[in-house]
Amino acid sequence: MRKDTLLVEIGTEELPPKSLKSLGEAFLENVCDELKKAELPFSDASWFAAPRRLAVCISELSASQEDKTVEKRGPAVQAAFDDQGNPTKAALGWAKSNGIDVNDAQRLKTDKGEWLLHTAHETGKPLQALVGNIVNNALNKLPIPKPMRWSDCEEQFIRPIHTVCIMYGDELVDATVKGVKSDRVLRGHRFHGDGTVSLGHAKQYLDTMRSQYVVADFNERKETIKQQLNEQAKQFSAQADFDEALLEEIASLVEWPVVMSATFDDSFLAVPKEALIYTMKDDQKYVPLLDDNGILTSRFLFVSNIDSRHPQKVIEGNEKVIRPRLSDAQFFFDTDKKTPLIERVDSLHSVLFQKQLGTLADKSERIKQLAAYVASQLGANTSHAQRAGELCKTDLMTNMVMEFPDVQGVMGMHYARHDGEPEDVAVAMFEQYLPRFSGDVIPSQPVSCALSIADKLDTLVGIFGIGLLPKGDKDPFALRRNAIGLIRVIAENNLSLDLSDLISQAVDIYGDRLTNKDVFEQLLDFILGRFKAYYLEQGISQDVIQAVAVRRPTKPADYAARIAGVLAFKALPQAESLAAANKRVANILAKNSVEETTEVNPELFENDIERQLHSVVVQLEAAVTPLIESGRYTDVLTSLAQSQASVDDFFDNVMVMADDDKIRSNRLALLSKLRTLFLHTADISLLS
Repeated sequence: MRKDTLLVEIGTEELPPKSLKSLGEAFLENVCDELKKAELPFSDASWFAAPRRLAVCISELSASQEDKTVEKRGPAVQAAFDDQGNPTKAALGWAKSNGIDVNDAQRLKTDKGEWLLHTAHETGKPLQALVGNIVNNALNKLPIPKPMRWSDCEEQFIRPIHTVCIMYGDELVDATVKGVKSDRVLRGHRFHGDGTVSLGHAKQYLDTMRSQYVVADFNERKETIKQQLNEQAKQFSAQADFDEALLEEIASLVEWPVVMSATFDDSFLAVPKEALIYTMKDDQKYVPLLDDNGILTSRFLFVSNIDSRHPQKVIEGNEKVIRPRLSDAQFFFDTDKKTPLIERVDSLHSVLFQKQLGTLADKSERIKQLAAYVASQLGANTSHAQRAGELCKTDLMTNMVMEFPDVQGVMGMHYARHDGEPEDVAVAMFEQYLPRFSGDVIPSQPVSCALSIADKLDTLVGIFGIGLLPKGDKDPFALRRNAIGLIRVIAENNLSLDLSDLISQAVDIYGDRLTNKDVFEQLLDFILGRFKAYYLEQGISQDVIQAVAVRRPTKPADYAARIAGVLAFKALPQAESLAAANKRVANILAKNSVEETTEVNPELFENDIERQLHSVVVQLEAAVTPLIESGRYTDVLTSLAQSQASVDDFFDNVMVMADDDKIRSNRLALLSKLRTLFLHTADISLLS
């Protein structure tokens, strides 16, 4: 059977740049799924995407489906004929649907009975007859939140479709996609290309596009831009400041990338670099250049979509565009500095945080009190923590943050420094929002930690306190992110703070604003539930997390120490045997309750094996008790691993469930003592 390359390109108006990559990947996935459903085998597949096109290329795709034999089982013989042997309606209907007479049906005999059977030979459909539906179905399943109509067309898509090109080898596939008939025509670059070009063979797609000044391969285009940016930056002894998201967005805006450099007036560098960088990156998709010390320079890079014969004109045009944006930032900064942050506190009364929870002024007052309490627990400067809490939201009322919301916090830090606030207060203004995303840094100073914890906890307690718990994937107040951020700040800074105590303090500060009587229990459960996601992201196995989770430690730093201890224990050669033994003990004790205060009576031991295990338990209890009290869980479990031989010997040679009640109870008490030593750290019976 013939195998060849299939090329599908959907030519559109400019696609949304932030969605381009996901659209290309989803298009490929959907086409491959549809081909598999249609039983059309292929060897490889790839996707292409540029601002005005989505495309997929399928290698070694079969030209048609395989012929196949299909067995179509009918009703049971008992139900297919009446008492006189005449076919029933069920049998007649089944036979008609298969185009046969009931008398022509075969019989299928199994140990469960006998059924009518028809063996049909189905001829495989050609690719040409299937591709139209395959492509339409693939496009209909794309993640498009708001499809649009255009012209007088009833079809909908993310952007108007102008061309559809479907080629199988050198053959044009006759199909209609979203109301547009397939053709060999492709559109080239809007300015450099020939307008349209005819595709001769599916394998020639990338080369044909390149001849029309279109780099259709998204990843190739992205890597080209990355390479050009770094090369240009190197020429200026600087570093190009871009991340993957910005790089992908730029790659989604151009078809023929040409990186160029431009400059702005040095006077703008008096403005905090974060505001300038935000303006360049988010508003203009420019790439700032930093020197070796991370200081912003007055030169920046941009990616043009044309290879101009007059590059200086292009450069001058971009310099003209950025100048008013930077002037705005400079104006906002100079204006904002005239009003100290402390004088903006009253303006917070005009901004609602949440209807039932009050204004930003109310929130700041609560944060002020809670931050001072946290600081006192950490031995930090409580007056500085209070000051940071009082000022923490004031930069939201500045012109700069109102214009550029993403610079909240960082501008507060700069304005606080300008006002002469203590340095740790100024730094806390920025670090209160850390971590902002997965993998982000955490607050580095005690006052910053106190403010960050207070801010997150105030939001969590407040929203839970009025019953607005997150449901499913709906979390408008980012409570999950706040909870994981709270865990990270405490655990990764090894702070001796208890979630139960912190929640109680925050609830007390809210007073009668809270209407949910179960806020403490619900929020504590919620935060403890976030530890699983936090540790899974670090690659820690679920059984290790569960072993600690069942003990419900409420101190994040203590939780982290237990996780580390269980990980170290699991790597020991004795771990598997002791985990199995603990599981066995847990099952026995679940059926035979033993009071924790029940003492073991050595006089009831019947053999030396019991005495040996008891001796080991007594010695280990004395050894690990101070380790448990100091949170040295790795040392605790490493010490308890020494009991393996005695535990194995006990289970191999001692009948726990003895007939004598006293002996049985004594042995259960011994096992309970042993298990309790492990449970001080985690339930290792859950390890697998």
